[in-house]
Amino acid sequence: MTTYVALLRGINVGGKKRVPMQTLRELLSGMGCGSVRTHLNSGNAVFTHPGAGAEELARGLEEAIERELGFPVPCMVRDAAGMRRVVDADPFAGRGVDPARYVVTFLAAPADPATVADLDAAAYAPEEFVLAGRELYVHYAQGIRDAKLAKVLTERRLGTAGTGRNWNTVTKLAAMAEETAAQET
Repeated sequence: MTTYVALLRGINVGGKKRVPMQTLRELLSGMGCGSVRTHLNSGNAVFTHPGAGAEELARGLEEAIERELGFPVPCMVRDAAGMRRVVDADPFAGRGVDPARYVVTFLAAPADPATVADLDAAAYAPEEFVLAGRELYVHYAQGIRDAKLAKVLTERRLGTAGTGRNWNTVTKLAAMAEETAAQET
């Protein structure tokens, strides 16, 4: 039994693409997932599954949402070990970064580092970013609302879909996944 974290992009924002967390739990249960729990109202779920891999589960959840709710929702899925690696790889560790202004974007596929190679870090300071495979770590030192990096680190530039979570949510989801995995053993 493997423990996973699902991250849904762009739901329950401004009354659009409403996905009640109860519905999300029911959809995951209907896919054969167990120990399903959600976190916040923004499309975060922790669950177990006996056989499918993360990509297969992401596709299955996208299909279930579109079938049941009538609109597409990109879904990123990581296993518990992958979530732990995201936390352990924190490029801003020990720097006193405000976790509310620190976002990890979970990408559907690895982004080519060449897509961001032309970005001059000094032009965006004090904002900072690190692209690491299927995750993009971004510190919006003065908040995301007027952030320059938010306008350039787009899905179009990166060539893949993604969904962001602040550092508090990332660490909470990693902890929930570890708790769930421990309960399953």
